[in-house]
Amino acid sequence: MTQLPDSLDEAITQAVQSTEAAIADGLTRLQVELLFPELRIMPVAQAFVAGFAERGSGLRVFFPDAGAAALARRDWGDTPYVIRGIEDLQTEIQPEESLILFIQPSSVEVGKVEALCQQAGDRPVVFFNPRLEDVATIGIGYAGRQLRERFLNQFQACYSIRPLEGAAVFRAYPAPWQVWLEQETAYQLIAEEAQRPAGEALDAILMRAQGLNPDQPAPSRGLFSELQRFLRALSQ
Repeated sequence: MTQLPDSLDEAITQAVQSTEAAIADGLTRLQVELLFPELRIMPVAQAFVAGFAERGSGLRVFFPDAGAAALARRDWGDTPYVIRGIEDLQTEIQPEESLILFIQPSSVEVGKVEALCQQAGDRPVVFFNPRLEDVATIGIGYAGRQLRERFLNQFQACYSIRPLEGAAVFRAYPAPWQVWLEQETAYQLIAEEAQRPAGEALDAILMRAQGLNPDQPAPSRGLFSELQRFLRALSQ
């Protein structure tokens, strides 16, 4: 069983391993979520992409815009793979490219992202920290629902870590979704679920683990302080 990572570097390593495992099992629409507040995306993305660099020209990396892509090309130095902005003129997927990575794609570019995924066909596509569910952009009505059913729902999280108040929701493929609760000296696994724990179901898991009644509101210990403690633990 994959353990909750002790550092950001370990989380990135786990994310690469989980992605490779999912691809090896034939999954082709994946996403990786490192949902830490104030995460500096560029160095983290660089470390994640480096895990696939051995694919050479078989790897294509997309950024949301030309500026971010140019910054990556400058800071990452010479790479054996192509880095492009989603809106660049030369964005067509090439025949030799066997893995497509999108770094933090947003709902603003979702139309172009969908078109590129169609070009990719049955080749693996991975979203790294996507921001595609912006209700203000894609809507909550019929059009938004169609987009989710047609495109966004194709993607599943092969790796995800999300800090909560004294807890974390975690998934590292092929393991199921897990909920971890902070104890005196470490985080303890308290639940495994087939689907992503969220909302009232997640609240009930956390409350039961603490001996509380899920029908009663739980006392808050302060979201900001809990997130800060979780991040400090990861950085040690």
